[in-house]
Amino acid sequence: MVKVYLRRKIAPRIANGHPWIFANEVEKVEGEPAGGETVTVFTHDRKYVGMGYINPKSQILVRLLTREKNVEINEQFFLDRIRQCWEYRQRIGYVENCRLVFGEADGLPQLIIDKFNDYFVIQTLTLGMDTWKPAIVKALETIFSPKGIYERNDVPVRELEGLTQHKGFLSAPFDTKIIINENGLRFHVDIENGQKTGYFLDQQDNRRAIRHIVKDADVLGAFTYTGTFEIHAASYGAKSVLGLDISENAVEQANRNAALNGLEKICRFEAANAFDVLKQWGKEGKQYDVVMLDPPAFTKSRETIQKAITGYKEINLRGMKLVKPGGFLVTSSCTNLVHPELFLQTIQMAAKDARRSIRQVTFQAQASDHPIIWGMDNTNYLKFLIVQVL
Repeated sequence: MVKVYLRRKIAPRIANGHPWIFANEVEKVEGEPAGGETVTVFTHDRKYVGMGYINPKSQILVRLLTREKNVEINEQFFLDRIRQCWEYRQRIGYVENCRLVFGEADGLPQLIIDKFNDYFVIQTLTLGMDTWKPAIVKALETIFSPKGIYERNDVPVRELEGLTQHKGFLSAPFDTKIIINENGLRFHVDIENGQKTGYFLDQQDNRRAIRHIVKDADVLGAFTYTGTFEIHAASYGAKSVLGLDISENAVEQANRNAALNGLEKICRFEAANAFDVLKQWGKEGKQYDVVMLDPPAFTKSRETIQKAITGYKEINLRGMKLVKPGGFLVTSSCTNLVHPELFLQTIQMAAKDARRSIRQVTFQAQASDHPIIWGMDNTNYLKFLIVQVL
């Protein structure tokens, strides 16, 4: 087996359990590894570190799969690890829809598996994980006997690993437009063409957090995508709900979701550029009891963090101006590059510029089926905040 030896000075990140080993942290490689091959990693003085997969074309040369000795990386390894993932989700209460595997947080770097009842969506984002795709599919078939498995590997990050983008069936073909249940509501999910894996499971707990503040309220939602927050608001007793999204397709699906739950008279969606509309309505003096903002990630690289902060500040400032005194702002950020402290500072700056005082109601991360590992910043990515705007 190929052996990888680290430099004498290694980052505390590796020593503290992070699975990523960058090429500039490696002293030497014994052997000629093929991309995706399993390798053994040692310290400079030949102490065992762990085993993982290697890709000489990637800046992250090795991603560790285990730090245990006498473990073989084979089909049984993936079966056992995915079974452990499922046992964890069941123990914390996620039995129908959940992120079954959350990459590094579950010891399977760059593997994403979302479970939509009896259907599964897979993303293998690195060459090493892509190599084990047949074993991963076999493990799902063994544990779940699923109705269908689909891969959504149509993501640009794969190209950094020398992989192509593609999507398609990993089981017998099935109807990729399904309906799931969440918090007593029903939602259409387009596994084949929806965002990411078809649905944002990471907000499923946060959607319950608006239950009390939306009762008898006039609610405005921006960046609604398929309307999950807004439909929750309507079901929790909102007087009226208006959702805005720039995508005509998303708005069409959001209105279908409202109708699916019999809430179309309370909850409606319109296609609009939220940035422009919120600015214009602020000038017109429109106000709502609750304003909800769930924008996409404004940055995917460290070079554009400042631009993202400017965007988050601007959209939250405009949102606050539309909240009646004593009403509530619900806001999120889904990029791990904007740390929680920085996000809260940005909201505070927005409040200052809007000349409004704010009072924190709740501040949460993603749902617990997307576990956070301390010391792995990329696992702590979602910020969800409710504040009262005074």
